Amino acid sequence: MNFDDLRQRAAVVRTVPLEIVLIFRGAVRDRHDRSKWHTTEQGPLSVNGPKFINWHQGQGGGGAIDLVMHLADVDFRTAVGWLEHHMAASHLAVGELTSHASGREPSVSEEPGTLRLPVPDGRLLGRVRQYLTQRRYLLAALIEPLIESGKLYADSRGNAVFTLVAGKANRPVGAELRGTGPRVWRGMAPGTRKDLGYFWIGTQGSQEIVLCESAIDAMSCFQMYPQRICISTSGVRANPPWLRGLTARGYEIHCGFDADRPGDTAAVQMIAIHPAVQRLRPPAHDWNDALASSH
Repeated sequence: MNFDDLRQRAAVVRTVPLEIVLIFRGAVRDRHDRSKWHTTEQGPLSVNGPKFINWHQGQGGGGAIDLVMHLADVDFRTAVGWLEHHMAASHLAVGELTSHASGREPSVSEEPGTLRLPVPDGRLLGRVRQYLTQRRYLLAALIEPLIESGKLYADSRGNAVFTLVAGKANRPVGAELRGTGPRVWRGMAPGTRKDLGYFWIGTQGSQEIVLCESAIDAMSCFQMYPQRICISTSGVRANPPWLRGLTARGYEIHCGFDADRPGDTAAVQMIAIHPAVQRLRPPAHDWNDALASSH
């Protein structure tokens, strides 16, 4: 890679709003002074548009690249790579960076079908953690690695966002959204491509896979069977296109769809298409119900 390539890449990510970088790195905005941020790797910061300053260290800079270099103590090239990886993980689409920097709201009609993952809001992570641990009985030990990897985060409405990924690079292709308030609500991020990838949690190297109907069910199943890999099909789907690739690689695959008529029907259809798949019926209506019944 030559200098011109790096300069062009840097020109794109430099315009990422500093607030987005800080949220993604786990910083917390001051409740009384919106320009101040706490709990960064380098201590408190003040932000004014594209500029930041660390008063305690007497250092500052401008733009997202400078901020990442300061927070993570890395060089220019590494900072650019970090921004590309984490912002493409969608938390912000590259094509939207200029719109955010100029204060415009990105147009949802620019490219119909384009993936639009919600922007993360670190201030509401506590709400998501509380929902998953207290109302869904999931262990913090399962939740934190997902947050650290970017596969689970909170959006500005306090929804839990479970990222669907594809390939060894875990390229984001969509997200399941789950409301954490009193009203039951679930949805998908606009532009999600469920045929290209999935949310998963599990033990690397395991040869056993359980297919579940949702990300929360996949997490619940993994908590009960930690030696397995648990995948969400994001709904009752008898033949997701990526399933053939998993069967071809010799995995022992179980259909763990809900113990109800739609789940049973889809399981029969799946096994008819993929005879190597076995049915694994949850001991309750779904895997999270099964987990809850043990508490």
